[in-house]
Amino acid sequence: MTTSYMNGHVTEDAEGDGRSSELGSLEEPQWHREMAVDCPGDLGSRALPVRRSAQLERIRQQQEDMRRRREEEGRKQELDVNASMRLKKLSQNPKIGIDNPTFEPIEGLPSQGLGSLDQILDLEDLLLSLKHIQHSLSDSQSQEDIAVVLQLIHKSDFQNAFRIHNAVALHMNKPSPPFPLMSNAQDLSQEVQTILQTTQQKDGQELNALLTSPHLQALMQAHDQVAEQEMQPEPVPMEEGPYETVTQYGGETVKVVRIEKARDIPLGATVRNDMDSVIISRIVKGGAAEKSGLLHEGDEILEINGIEIRGKDVNEVFDILADMHGTLTFVLIPSQQTKPPPIKETVVHVKAHFDYDPSDDPYVPCRELGLCFQKGDILHVISQEDPNWWQAYRDGDEDNQPLAGLVPGKSFQQQREAMKQTIEEDKEPEKSGKLWCAKKNKKKRKKILYNANKNDDYDNEEILTYEEMALYHQPANRKRPIALIGPPNCGQNELRQRLMANEPERFAAAVPHTTRNRRDIEVNGRDYHFISRQAFETDVAAGKFIESGEFEKNLYGTSTDSVRQLINTGKICLLSLHTQSLKVLRSSDLKPYIIFIAPPNQERLRALLAKEGKNPKPEELRDIIEKAREMEQNYGHLFDAAIVNTDQDKAYQELLRLINKLDTEPQWVPSSWLR
Repeated sequence: MTTSYMNGHVTEDAEGDGRSSELGSLEEPQWHREMAVDCPGDLGSRALPVRRSAQLERIRQQQEDMRRRREEEGRKQELDVNASMRLKKLSQNPKIGIDNPTFEPIEGLPSQGLGSLDQILDLEDLLLSLKHIQHSLSDSQSQEDIAVVLQLIHKSDFQNAFRIHNAVALHMNKPSPPFPLMSNAQDLSQEVQTILQTTQQKDGQELNALLTSPHLQALMQAHDQVAEQEMQPEPVPMEEGPYETVTQYGGETVKVVRIEKARDIPLGATVRNDMDSVIISRIVKGGAAEKSGLLHEGDEILEINGIEIRGKDVNEVFDILADMHGTLTFVLIPSQQTKPPPIKETVVHVKAHFDYDPSDDPYVPCRELGLCFQKGDILHVISQEDPNWWQAYRDGDEDNQPLAGLVPGKSFQQQREAMKQTIEEDKEPEKSGKLWCAKKNKKKRKKILYNANKNDDYDNEEILTYEEMALYHQPANRKRPIALIGPPNCGQNELRQRLMANEPERFAAAVPHTTRNRRDIEVNGRDYHFISRQAFETDVAAGKFIESGEFEKNLYGTSTDSVRQLINTGKICLLSLHTQSLKVLRSSDLKPYIIFIAPPNQERLRALLAKEGKNPKPEELRDIIEKAREMEQNYGHLFDAAIVNTDQDKAYQELLRLINKLDTEPQWVPSSWLR
């Protein structure tokens, strides 16, 4: 039977098949199979549900009951016999009491008494013995005396003095060889010899002869060599790190692992139940377990710091480890799985093309470790060992969040989204093929001025997951083109014209192509590139146009060559495009920077358009806002930045700030651009 965790509730798999598939029926979500033994409270910048303390209180109550039972058994069976007999005889001695604290010799006890330095006492044994004596005495006066002594023992001053007593007694009684007082006995001997050379006294002459004898000089030389070693300061022991040892435990071969865990560093492991066993199912990057290298997936936990783990569910293990820090000692049955040697994984940087919230994901194996992100976020994937659930950090969170989070792997995300689309299509009510086709064709007949290359139309059926990214710093002499995207009447054309008018030496527009005839005042290559219709259509078929369209029987378009020519002059090319053109633009070598100009709310949009002398109807305002929502939903993963145009001046300053930042800061771009 497999126990798992989801939404703070424990469930059991009655089939007990121990299924390992992360992808089950979309109609019947599986329960979570793993539980993080400890986890930061805000992984992924979203508040996790606060766990109920009922289970923790229950475990604490059980521990308190066990402690009381041990005390009762200790009073009956495990008392220190010598200490008990000593205190019993002391309580029976009429010469000893609160008014006469001087202990006199008693038959059967050491003559030094309790205050002697050669007696090493245990405070817990002393307390247990006094409580036992208190219950054994019949007269009330003696019981009151013992109660006073107990009050004294519980005071911090007495306990500090008690510890000092034991430390001194331990030091005084510790057997040790004589310690040298100095290591220069030879030098002192030579000084004495110099003084005695001129003496006429018999004792002095005898001492001089003794000091100059070869045997005594050899003795002093040996003394100094030994003393020099003995008097060297003892090296300060370094803090012991993690260790692992193999031993026997209940007839089984186990390993004992010790890990130092700080308060601010999570252990970084998840556990699952397999019958009565608690198994380590995942080691998370950045935690103490991963850094030690001593805990492995598949290990069974028998004990943690002396607390038996076998038979407990994952929620109990979570509560036990919630407040533990410092030295953690694990007793484990090593995993029997033979794993290949670890491969040093390189960090892969990806841009998310979808929103993800682990609280809404019924398939994430451990919800507490799920990493929340939004479309456009950069994720640093540090482990793809589990192809279904990668371990990653969100860009900017590495310093604040030591533990990596779980995100769906690319193939897994594609697989379940494909299944979801299939199920949604199956659930749609059957419609007449004729009506469905008519509606679809009507939508396609909507006329727009510019159409993207039909061969490169964006495939709405494409399942969006991740795009691999790399940092890129634009060269000073080759500026990235700026593409402004937005629905009509949102101000992107006005912003573009304002940039070119205010800084014409810096910003410019690419010269478009057209098939219409040149007018007298127009200059080829300055106003337009005038080409034949046949040449235009040939270039369109070759994919040389970012976007193109027909107006009044003439073709117009913007080519990649014209954008490239402007960039080669050192200027920044400003483009105002339709969203259908983005895929063609991004597949070129131009490395565009795409900014989405979004409308404000309906009332603010009405005020902005009123300044331009426009008086749109309410349904027209709603259409603009709805069009912006659709653009963001379908193409938002391609945007590098977004500006909400609540005020034309503020939007202009923000646009200028984003463009200036390209000269000072590296930006994330598709890694395919740099190959």
